This record gives sequence, C-alpha cells and structure tokens, in this order.
Amino acid sequence: MKKIAFFCCLFVFSVCHLYGQHKQDIYIPRNIQQTYQNGTRSLDGTPGSNYWQNHANYDIHLQIDPPNRTVHGSEQIVYYNNSPDTLQVLVFKLFMNKHKPGAARERQISKAGMTGGIEIEKYLVNGNPQEWDDENNGTWKALKLAEPLIPEDSVHLSIDWHYKLTKRPGREGRIDSTTFFIAYFYPRVAVYDDYNGWDRMAFTGSREFYNDFNNYQVSITIPKNYVVWGTGKLKNAAEMLQPEALERYKKSFHSDETIRIAGLNEMLNGKVTAQNKTNTWKFTADYVSDVAFGLSDHFVWDAASVVVDNETQRRASVQAAYNDTSADFHQMVQYEQNTLHWLSNNLPGVPYPYRKMTGFQGGAGMEYPMMFNDASYADTSFARLVAEHEIAHTYFPFYMGINETRWGFMDEGWATTLEYLMGLKYMGKEKAREFYKKFRINRWSKNDSFEFELPIIIPGNILGGRALGTNEYGKASLAYLALRDMLGHEQFRKIIQGYIYRWNGKHPMPWDFFFTINDLYGQNLNWFWQNWFFDYGYLDIAIKNVELNDDKANITIKNNGRLAIPFDIVIQYADGSTEREHKTAAVWQEYPEQARVSLKTTQKIDKIALDTGLFVDSDTSNNTWQNK
Repeated sequence: MKKIAFFCCLFVFSVCHLYGQHKQDIYIPRNIQQTYQNGTRSLDGTPGSNYWQNHANYDIHLQIDPPNRTVHGSEQIVYYNNSPDTLQVLVFKLFMNKHKPGAARERQISKAGMTGGIEIEKYLVNGNPQEWDDENNGTWKALKLAEPLIPEDSVHLSIDWHYKLTKRPGREGRIDSTTFFIAYFYPRVAVYDDYNGWDRMAFTGSREFYNDFNNYQVSITIPKNYVVWGTGKLKNAAEMLQPEALERYKKSFHSDETIRIAGLNEMLNGKVTAQNKTNTWKFTADYVSDVAFGLSDHFVWDAASVVVDNETQRRASVQAAYNDTSADFHQMVQYEQNTLHWLSNNLPGVPYPYRKMTGFQGGAGMEYPMMFNDASYADTSFARLVAEHEIAHTYFPFYMGINETRWGFMDEGWATTLEYLMGLKYMGKEKAREFYKKFRINRWSKNDSFEFELPIIIPGNILGGRALGTNEYGKASLAYLALRDMLGHEQFRKIIQGYIYRWNGKHPMPWDFFFTINDLYGQNLNWFWQNWFFDYGYLDIAIKNVELNDDKANITIKNNGRLAIPFDIVIQYADGSTEREHKTAAVWQEYPEQARVSLKTTQKIDKIALDTGLFVDSDTSNNTWQNK
C-alpha cells in the first residue's frame, strides 16, 4: 500500500515538475494519466518505452458485376495482439450498416441512401465455424472468442459477406450506373488501444474513422472494359491493360507532363483492358489504415508523377479518373502534382510517404489513403482547394493514425490550415483569405450561439451539428495559425516535423501533441493549449482605453471573447500616414482577459484601430479609438 501511495505522489510530482505550477497545467483525464503510469506514453510527448499497438493482415477478394450494385466479398484476416491484455472478445466495425433502416444517424437520408447493410454469410475463427447473428448488427459488433487471445499471439479469421451499394453518390456508393466507389466495405477488427481499450463508437454518418495500421492484399474481379483505381500498388498492370495503355501507364511514373492513359473513345471501344470475360485487378498496400477503390467503364484516366523527396529523387504517381465532361478534373493531375510538391517541401515539409495519389470524380469531398473522392465544381479555384484539403489528410490522419471520431480537430484542423497556406501560393493572398473566411470562419465567428463557444477538446463523438464542424475545422485551424504566428514559420515547421517523426505510424492523442510541442519548443505552452483547446471562448477583442503621453501611446485591449488571438494595431497619424504593429497570441499569456501595449509615437495620433485579419472579430464596433 505504501508503494502505491509513493508511486502516485511521484507521478503527481513529475507532472508538476515538468509543467510548472498548477495554474499552467492542463487537464489530463484519468485514462490518459494511466498511460503515463503504464509507460505507454510519456509526459514529454514521446511514445513510452511500453508503447504498443495491434495490427492485422487482410487478404480481401471482391466480386462486382455492374450495373448490379451488390458487392460480394471474402477475406482472410490474421489479427495480432501486441497488447499486454488477454482479449476475451473481438470487436468488428461494419460501417455499411449505417445505411440500414433504423440505424442511428445524425442526418436524415433519402430512400436512395438506404440499403440492407452488410450481411455476413460465413464466419470462421482459426478454421472453426462460428455463429454471427445478423439481427444484432450495428456499425460495430462484439463477438466472444471461444479461446481468449493472449498477448503476443494471433488469431485467423475468415469472413464471407455481401452488401448493396447505395443508389446515390456520397463517401461511397454508385456514382452512375457503371461507376462505383467502394469504401468502408469490409468487416474489420476495431482498434484496441492503450487508453480506451476496444473502440466501440458507432458510425453515425458525419464523424470519421479510427483504424489500425494494417497490411492489405486486395483483388477485385469485374467484367472486361472496367478499370479499377485504388489504394496501393497495382500488382498486375501487365495482365490488366492492353499494350498501348500499359506503355502509357509505365511512362507516367517518370513524367512531369500529364499523360492520357485512356481516353473516352478507347474506354468505350474496348481498347484499354484485357478482353477476358472478367479481369481480376490486384492491389497491395502495407502499413496503411484503410483502402478504397473506384471503378468505371467510361471514366478517362490521366497520370503523371512528381518528385516528392529531393534528396533521393523519389517520385510519386499522381492519377485522375473522371467523366470527360468535367472541366475541373482535366486539371486534377496538375493540382495533385502541385499539392504533393508543396506539402513535401513546405509544410509539413516531410516527403510524401506513399507511392501514389489518385483523384476520383465521385459525390463527396472525402479522403482515403492514397486516394480522394471529389465532386466536380464549376469554380476551378474551389476544386483545387477541395483537392488540396483532401490530399493534406495524407499526413493527418493517415500517416499519423489519429482517432478522427474522437478528436477530429487533430486532422481536419490541420487539413484546413494547410489548405489555406497552399492557397496563399496558388490563389494569392487576397483570394486565399477570402476563401478561408468564407468557408471556415464567417459562419460561426459572428454567431452568438453558445454551441460555437465550446472547448475544442470536447470529444467529437459526443458533439454534433454545427458545433462539431466549428471545433474540428475553423476554430482548430485558427489555433494552429495562432501558434504558427507566435512561434514563427520556420520554428513552427521544425516542431511539426518533429511531431510527425515521433508519431507517424502510431496513434497520437491531443496530449501527445501538446506535450511534444512543449518539449521540442523548449517552453511550457500549456497556457496556450488551455486557452484554445480547454476553455470556452469566441473571437472578440476591443480597445478599452488609450493614454497618450508625449512620445508614447498606452493602449489597453480587452479580450471579450477570451481566445488568445493575434492582431495588428493600426495607428493613423494626423498627416494621414499609418503604422502597423503586430502582436502575437503571446500578448495574452499572463492575463487572458486584458493586455496593455505601449507604443512609441513620433507624430500626433488621429486614430487607433485593431485589425484581427483571419481571426474575424465578432464585434468590430469597439475596435477603433478616435482622438478627440
């Protein structure tokens, strides 16, 4: 008993010693505290000496016969228990059951979005048939193991199933009668992690996903004249493509210029794929969190490549599959090239970690490993922005293994930030700022509903509606931009790279991010994390008072909204000239509700104003002081 008491005291002392006085600490939930005691994570933000995560090997075969919307699947899974726990049950995710009548959803869906869900035909554990009760299927299902799975052991699973694609396009489903997008399609073992055990969160539609890093072999059998695009390496291109298309395909891996691998007439006249009755397309992808595929008998196919690692000259393939009538997708390969080059060389400045990226024209703006499914847009600038956002998700959540369902701000906030920073280069400052404010900030910054003032750290699985979107996208992005502004771009870039190098291929939590940044920066930024992620707040600052004394202006600025936002002080002199002085979020560090700024002046001041820029002030009526 004395040893336990001593250990608890030592743990509390360690937290306080590392992060200073109590007022500078941030809240750490009890299950997260337990990971530090267990040694799976560390208070300096690094994975602990006892860190572990489970994984699996999936061998999947699909059979599809468009326009029939039924997908038949079979899979062999080898699931490895790397945890210190003996597992009595396995939890499976069955995302297609979201479409079943009566399923829990955040939004109403039309009849076109309804199906019977996923139906399990056969389930074997270590070769032995087991019962699978379809009547009790939700979007997750726990099944007891006849023999518990002990640590450092594995279990062999065999599952046959089928499901019907929805009639309407979305994140997955039928795009048109002979174009399908296949995603979230296979029964998978849920994540079992070190802070929450089994992931038993239901999929209700808008929230996203949390997956282990697995190895995949996927075979898709479809009729001739259909091309399949998807996650991973196409292993048998020489068997699937006719000689001319194959030659173009190979050439594209070394080309900076866009190559048309398959045109519309070639697709319609049987000049692209092998002319067997059916073809089986084979893909492989190692250590990825998911796989997705698109198929069509009339989409055109463009491709090129781009250098993503200057040191090794490694190239990544960039491909696009789309309806030939789509104006924006004719430029999609170039958008992908520019995006991969920018992300690899600017922010995060980590070489794109995969072999390819494919843009598929579907019905949603949605990301998948090495692939995205975007609608077509008349505004090509907006089409570029959407593509940049989805490709940016490569790093967050896919390379970083983030729990998007619970903490979507750890990936959507970053994708939104990177989308804006890329926009500065490709759209110009004025248009990039206009788009960012319009799509990410304006809809909530001036809205006084309480739901827009909730702390970002509130788990997304218990939020919904506008509050969820605000916290995960715009508000989180502003937090990251405020941090970048405070640290400076180069320091910010270096630290984000450090975070990625520590946690890629693992499952970081918000506290791993916060403490990693503190550690790499060498300063305690808990006041910043507390303000932006744990406190209630909104965007509103005001000039409270101005005192002029000879050559100095003492300005008192009140932070009505309490969020630590950067701003410019704009001084207009009596002769019409102006000066600007920028203040980072650090100005609020000691007193988050009020700051006092002293500026030297050389002329008579006519007016002083606050300019919050991207941090759109909810009430600008109190942002100006006039010298009377």
